[in-house]
Amino acid sequence: MKTRVGVIFGGRSGEHEISIRSATTVIEQIDHEKYDVVPIGITNEGVWLDAAESLGLFTERTQEVFRERFGPLSDELHVTGDKTNLLELVPRYLSPVTVDVVFPVLHGTFGEDGTIQGLFEMADLPYVGCGMLASSTGMDKAFMKTLFRDAGLPICDYVWFLRDEWQEHREATLGLVEDKLGFPCFVKPANLGSSVGVSKAVDRESLADAIALAAEYDRKIMVEEGLEMREIECAVMGNDQPAASLPGEYIIRDSSKAFLDYSEKYSGTGNNEFVVPAPVSDELSAKIRQMAVTAFKAIDGSGLARVDFFLRNDNGALLVNEINTMPGLTDASGFPKMWAGTGKAFSQVIDELIEFAIERHTDKKKNKTSFG
Repeated sequence: MKTRVGVIFGGRSGEHEISIRSATTVIEQIDHEKYDVVPIGITNEGVWLDAAESLGLFTERTQEVFRERFGPLSDELHVTGDKTNLLELVPRYLSPVTVDVVFPVLHGTFGEDGTIQGLFEMADLPYVGCGMLASSTGMDKAFMKTLFRDAGLPICDYVWFLRDEWQEHREATLGLVEDKLGFPCFVKPANLGSSVGVSKAVDRESLADAIALAAEYDRKIMVEEGLEMREIECAVMGNDQPAASLPGEYIIRDSSKAFLDYSEKYSGTGNNEFVVPAPVSDELSAKIRQMAVTAFKAIDGSGLARVDFFLRNDNGALLVNEINTMPGLTDASGFPKMWAGTGKAFSQVIDELIEFAIERHTDKKKNKTSFG
């Protein structure tokens, strides 16, 4: 009998469109001989769609692929009533009656930050990816860096502050960044990915503009020192004994670009190429993989993650930048490409992620829930 996988995508996040693209890859690459898929889409407004409506969020090509591989959608997956009321939706969508395991292909807020993971825990469902605590700490760049520092991992200099502090004390906040970091520096929302809301600041005026942009997406703003460096990535999979892929690197052809922004990552401009393995020595590659696993364990990760590094040009120092607990899985994303370069096809990666989800759920069921 096939395992029924609920693929949840979309969501209330600035990375909504990337989530749909990631879910497309999962649906097209998952082994349809082993799995049935239930598409579960969430709109930008937080409305949960039934299976037929969810399928409509994909391109016509993906819809055709879905029907060819999984057949027509069952009438039991049609949901009526208030689709924002989770108390009504959970028994229908998120229960062992409907799905065996959940694959939340959600990026950013309300998907990668521990909120929906808590819902899965309450529903007692196995789910792909990091748990509630790892997701929340991995999402918040300020907490993340604190955990990295405690694990002995080298990180860049940074400051963070709240949107209210910025709005009420603009000059003092600008002065804080200038004194602590100087220019150039990078400003980003503390709880978002895919380079959404990220800007490079080179002076006080551009810093103010960058903070204002980041504040549109999050109440917490992170500012990091600007370094002359290379950006290296490494994929991690597993639970208690995680393994790291070969590292990869985006090679940017136009050196005038300030950084690899959202457009460069996903628009297919041809200005960058993701290379696996990254052009580094075997010794440095091994160090990157070891540090990626350490970063994964530092947040108590499980399932999967992508760890991003800075390799400084001036002194060759390797710094951990951040961890992504549900990295992009699109055809342009580094995570599947790094595993492909390490010898694992994406269909095998999906297999292992589902196995890790069930393994972790089984292990947690060993915990006693009563005393005496």
